[in-house]
Amino acid sequence: MTVVANRETTGETAPTPSRSGRRPGAAERLARWSTRHRWKALLIWVLLVAAAVVGGSAAGTRTISDAETGAGESGRADRAIEKAGYPADLTERILIQAPKGHRLSDLQANAVAGELRSRLTGLPEVGQVGTLIRAQDGRSALLPVVLDVDGATGTAAEDLADTRIEKVLAATSAVATAHPRVTVAEMGDASLNHAINGVVGDDFKRAETLSLPITLGILLLTFGALFAAGVPLLLALSAVGTAIGLSSLVSHLLPVGDTLNSVILLIGMAVGVDYSLFYVRRTREERARGASRRQAIDIAAATSGHAVVISGIAVIVAMAGLLLSGNVVFSSMAVGTMLVVAVAVLGSLTVLPAVLSLLGDKVDRPRIPLVHRLRGHGAGRFWPAVMRIVLAKPIVSLLLGGTAMLALAMPAMGMRLGEAGADSLPRSIPIMQTYDAMTTAFPQTGFAHTVAIWSDDSKPLDKPAVEKGVASLVSSAERSGRFADLGDAKVQFAPNGRTATVDLAMTGDFNTDRSKRSLSLLRDELAPALHDGLPGNEVAVTGDTAGSVDFTGTLRSHLPLVFGFVLAVTFIVLVLAFRSVVVAATAVALNLLSVGAAYGLLVLIFQHGFGADLLGVQESGFIVDWLPLFLFVILFGLSMDYHVFVVSRIREAHDRGEPTRAAVARGVTASAGVVTSAAAVMVGVFSIFATLSLLEFKQLGVGLAAAVLIDATIVRAVLLPAAMALLGRRNWWLPQWLDRRLPAAR
Repeated sequence: MTVVANRETTGETAPTPSRSGRRPGAAERLARWSTRHRWKALLIWVLLVAAAVVGGSAAGTRTISDAETGAGESGRADRAIEKAGYPADLTERILIQAPKGHRLSDLQANAVAGELRSRLTGLPEVGQVGTLIRAQDGRSALLPVVLDVDGATGTAAEDLADTRIEKVLAATSAVATAHPRVTVAEMGDASLNHAINGVVGDDFKRAETLSLPITLGILLLTFGALFAAGVPLLLALSAVGTAIGLSSLVSHLLPVGDTLNSVILLIGMAVGVDYSLFYVRRTREERARGASRRQAIDIAAATSGHAVVISGIAVIVAMAGLLLSGNVVFSSMAVGTMLVVAVAVLGSLTVLPAVLSLLGDKVDRPRIPLVHRLRGHGAGRFWPAVMRIVLAKPIVSLLLGGTAMLALAMPAMGMRLGEAGADSLPRSIPIMQTYDAMTTAFPQTGFAHTVAIWSDDSKPLDKPAVEKGVASLVSSAERSGRFADLGDAKVQFAPNGRTATVDLAMTGDFNTDRSKRSLSLLRDELAPALHDGLPGNEVAVTGDTAGSVDFTGTLRSHLPLVFGFVLAVTFIVLVLAFRSVVVAATAVALNLLSVGAAYGLLVLIFQHGFGADLLGVQESGFIVDWLPLFLFVILFGLSMDYHVFVVSRIREAHDRGEPTRAAVARGVTASAGVVTSAAAVMVGVFSIFATLSLLEFKQLGVGLAAAVLIDATIVRAVLLPAAMALLGRRNWWLPQWLDRRLPAAR
């Protein structure tokens, strides 16, 4: 059955009707002001960007301390320990090890240790060099080295150690070179953090370097002209720079995580390019159809500009859901991403029309040879052909597409959450090889649970009672067999005498089942028994395992709140934007399918290993605990870009009086090119993150890229048009009582 005339599926567009007699919307009014005051608009934008960047650099960034990121019981303990003002104990350990199958003689061990001691004691970065410790394996020895951080404590001590560790590592490396027959390698919190930060920093520099040419290349293929491709890229970069500067200023009210700038770059490049792409493409389209320069910009503002506003509001609303996560890191991400989206929307509505007005038809210059000729002005043949198939059999298309999406989402039901730990770090990082060798020979040098005891009433602790209680706890822990060697486990009192801690070493990585069983023993039996013996004092367990368990538990408890907020407010925004309950409900349902499919793919690849080798990623057996929440919010926001843009084009055709299926065909085919290009930019940028070293970024990159690809193809090209074709006039249904109460659409 033929449902759409040829004209309606070939991508040809009917002339835009006159807009006279209609009060211009806010986007149009801003665009008209910008085109009338082009140089003023451009100057204001440059000053805004410069002020944000310079102001942010001058103010600096206040980052979140480790204690502020904690949740639950471990968070309470971390804050008590930081408040107690313990002297920093930043101990590095230098491993001296003979080759496999050989023993490390006393002569070798003492010679290497003596040279290390001679080099290190002369460094101002070193406070003390300890006594050589021999391992039971006969081939390993350990030399403790305490860093000097000038009496700093907490995060300040860690930051200072990061600046001083390089000279200590250099001294160790020099001794290793002088003794090639044995392994001499250093590992500690400071050196490990320094190595990982270096890898992450290099990764992000590479990602930033690659993202620009990839984005520019896709835009050049889209437009076939340098100026048309460069305008969206420059606007996105200026939005990112402005948001980073503003987030630095905001950080003094709400401290931010150290990865926020990378998140701003990721989201800013995606939405900044998208919004500009929609606007520039519509302006060129109207010019090609005979509109004057000012008319083309006015029409683009009234259509694409209006869609950008709706999309931006929807994205900001979704990002705001992170404020309800119960975690300060997510709250800082929410603020940063909301800022970059708001700046991108503002730039698209103000400086972009001014730039397009200044360039005029020169925006189509200089043309890229061959590429410009191959780039068609219509929708091509592919998307109209897809529309003919989908709209001829909408029920079949909906069933097949929906079944495929549900099948992809099904594995998500068995998602296993965990935190990326030492086992998931790539062994291509040399210090991780040292970590493996050291923790094998000296299990007590790995991760540990920390039991904290503190007084809330400002009275000093009863030291004899605390020491007796801790000794009993350590003895019970040793008998359980769930810990490593606890011979060195001793209570440490804070200078104020109101806080005490004891570290209980565990075997293996902090996120293993064995580590979690030892934590359960501590929290369910040993710590309560200690608390009962110390009335009037607080007792809590912290450490990497406890922090991971509490963090995951907090996220799980807040997920329904975040999900409910994002779904409800997004629905309301779309009802207001399109004056249709059905369109809003359809959007929410389709976006949930996209997110579910992305979750399912992550589980298949990273948890079960399907296609992991093909993609060059490692099977982890779990999904990083913060990823489902973060992905939901990001994907729900970004997918609105396409949905709002496509539905806006469909609504335009419907408002001109076209039948529903004709309007759907016209809207999808008219927007297919720009949606494909925007999706290609996002997939390209997100795929770079899948090549980074750390597991969480690999999973983030794969999840985002896969979701955008699915969303721009199966959802927007099959499920959306099939659903709207079946719903017909019901797409625009709005209860009369609600219609009377809602404000005008523009």
